[in-house]
Amino acid sequence: MIVESLLDSVEAKLEKRTVKRAVLGLGYTGVELDDGSCGLAATLRWEAPGCCSLVEGAGELDGMSALELAREAGSVRVLRSSLGLATLNAVINNSGDSNTVSPLEALDPGPGDSVGMVGYFGPLIEKIRGKADEFYVFERRPSDEEFVYPDWAADQLLPECDKVIISGTTLINKTMEGLLKRCRGEVGILGPSTPLSPVLADYGVDYLFGSVVVDPERVLKIIAQGGGTRTFGDGVRKINLELTRE
Repeated sequence: MIVESLLDSVEAKLEKRTVKRAVLGLGYTGVELDDGSCGLAATLRWEAPGCCSLVEGAGELDGMSALELAREAGSVRVLRSSLGLATLNAVINNSGDSNTVSPLEALDPGPGDSVGMVGYFGPLIEKIRGKADEFYVFERRPSDEEFVYPDWAADQLLPECDKVIISGTTLINKTMEGLLKRCRGEVGILGPSTPLSPVLADYGVDYLFGSVVVDPERVLKIIAQGGGTRTFGDGVRKINLELTRE
């Protein structure tokens, strides 16, 4: 499984680190480690069970083993999974040169292409619709927009797509692996939850579009106050990687 492969790739690094601070906000989760590295993951609050105490061990995460918390990335509890993925990303997404190539430029959809998008990335939608012949967005939340389909429709339509963009949040709700198995064309994983790891090439991924946190204090404060990507500003740096499949 993808999470296990990611854990194996950085286990030695995680063993040396402890959690300095963990923040679970309304839009994002952030985890800073004792060496100052910091990782992000989306908070899928609408998929979490509703009760007064949402995360077991809340208040006791600071100071725990980074490896122990990172293992929660495999949890079926989405909030614990977000904490685990953010911890993984703190180790995986802590370096790299900035790259301004957008998903649109990298995947380069054009006439004759069918494009699928798992997750609603508003800034890209109209640009893709103006280039590709066919365009599908797969979302769990209902929409009246004609190009937005329920998430289960991906089973049928993804194999027909020449280019696919998948949200990194699918690692959190455990749907990424199944989605990748249905893809036949080029695939990019997008968003701050995305691990910038070459391991994903083994699962059929061609491009990664993620983030590196360069100002943990600022970013964690924004997360704690309910902010997200629109307010991170230069507290994060976008990193794009092109992978080589075997």
